[in-house]
Amino acid sequence: MKRNRLFQWSIVAALAGFIFGFDTVVISGANLPIKELWHTSPLFHGFFIMSAALWGTLLGSIFGGLPTERFGRKKVLYWIGVLFALSAVGSALAPSPYIFSFFRLVGGIGIGVSSVAVPTYISEISTPATRGRLGVMYQFNIVFGILIAFLSNYFLKGVGGANDWRWMLGVLAVPSVFYTLMVMSVPESPRWLVTKKNNPERAREIFLLMGVEDVDGEIASIRESLRYENSGSTPLEFFCSRHKLVIWLAFLIAFFNQLSGINFILYYAPEILSRIGFGAKDSLLNSIAIGGTNLLFTFLGLYLIDRLGRRQLLLAGSIGYILSLVMVAVCFAFHASPVLLMLFLLLFIAAHAVGQGAVIWVFISEIFPNNIRAKGQSFGASVHWVFAAVITLITPFFLDARDGVFADNPWPIFAFFAGMMVLQLVWVLTRMPETKGVSLEQIERDLTNLNSRR
Repeated sequence: MKRNRLFQWSIVAALAGFIFGFDTVVISGANLPIKELWHTSPLFHGFFIMSAALWGTLLGSIFGGLPTERFGRKKVLYWIGVLFALSAVGSALAPSPYIFSFFRLVGGIGIGVSSVAVPTYISEISTPATRGRLGVMYQFNIVFGILIAFLSNYFLKGVGGANDWRWMLGVLAVPSVFYTLMVMSVPESPRWLVTKKNNPERAREIFLLMGVEDVDGEIASIRESLRYENSGSTPLEFFCSRHKLVIWLAFLIAFFNQLSGINFILYYAPEILSRIGFGAKDSLLNSIAIGGTNLLFTFLGLYLIDRLGRRQLLLAGSIGYILSLVMVAVCFAFHASPVLLMLFLLLFIAAHAVGQGAVIWVFISEIFPNNIRAKGQSFGASVHWVFAAVITLITPFFLDARDGVFADNPWPIFAFFAGMMVLQLVWVLTRMPETKGVSLEQIERDLTNLNSRR
C-alpha cells in the first residue's frame, strides 16, 4: 500500500514529463506549415519559431532552482501546469510569429522548471531501492508524450486545413489542466521540510506514509548532511571546491546528452525523413515509429536501472550511439536505401532511451547534497538546455534545403555526433561513479570523499 503511494505521487509529478515531451516534439509537425504561413527567414525561424521554447526552457532551468528551494517542490509543480496550459492556448491562437514565439517561450519556461523540480521531488520521496525506477518515470512520461505528439500530429494532419498546426499545439491544454489539478494531491518533499523549513514533524508524517521504517534515523541522517554541508566559518557557495566533482559530473552527463544529437533528430524528424525519400505524410508516420521505439526502450531502461545500475546503462547506450550514428552517416554519404537508414535511426533512438534517456535526470538528482539539490538540478538542467537550444538554433544553417551548409547531404552532422559519443564512452569508463541502491546521504559522503582524493 505504501509502495503504491510512492508510485502514485511519483507518477503525478512525472506527468509534467508527458507535457514536456509533447510540447518539445509537437513543433515538428508545425515546422513546415509555419514556414509556409509566415515566410520567415532561416535565422528568424530557427531562433524564434523552433528555438523559442528552448530559450524559455533554458531560462526556467537556470532560475527554476530558486523557487523550488524557497517555496517548496509542490507549489512549483503546480505553477508548472499553469504555464503549460497558458502556452498551449496562446500558441494555438497566435495571430503572428511574435505572439507565437512569446507563448512558446512561456511553455519552455514550464519545461525548464519541471526539469528541475520533478527529478528533485521524486528523488527526495523515493527509497534507495526504488529511486532509479521512480526517477525514470519522468523520462518515461517524456517519451510517452513524444509518441503521443507524433501520433497527434499524424492524425491532425489536414483536419484544420492550413490551420491544422493550431490544433496540434492547442490540444496540449487538456493534459496541462489535468496535471495541474492532480498535483494538488501530492505531499511536500520531506527532505525539503527538514532542510529548508525546519519542520521535522510534518516530514515525519510523510516519511511514515512513504513506509520508512526508521523515521528518526532518516531525519537524523538528513540533519547530519545539512550540518556537514554548512560546516566551516562561512556557508558554502554552490561553486566551491567541495562541490567540484558533482558539478563536473552534472555538466558532462548533460553535455553529452545533447551532443548525441537527440534533440536534433526529434525536432527535425519529419524534415530528416523527407531527405531520405519519405513524403510529408510518410515522414510523420515514420516519426511515430521513432516515438514508439523510444517508449519501448525506455521501458527497458526503467526495468534495468535499479538492477544493472546507471553506469552500465550508459555504457551500453554509448556503444549503441556510436554504432548507429556511424551507420547513419555512412547511409547518407553513400545514398543507402531509406529503409536501412531508418533502421539505424531507430537503433540510435533505442540506444538513447536505454542509456542517457533513462539515466540523466535520475543521476543529476542523486549526486548533489540535500541542501543544494534543487540548485544542482538547475545547473545540470541548464547545461542540458543550453546545448539543446544552440543545436536547434543552428540546425537550419546546416539542414535548410536551400541555404544549408549540408543541404545536399547531412552525413557530416551525424559523423560529428558519433565522435562526441566516443568521448562519452571514455568518460563513462574512466570517471563516472555508480549510485545504484545507495541513500542520498551516503552518495553525498561517498562523492565528497572521492572529490577530496582528486
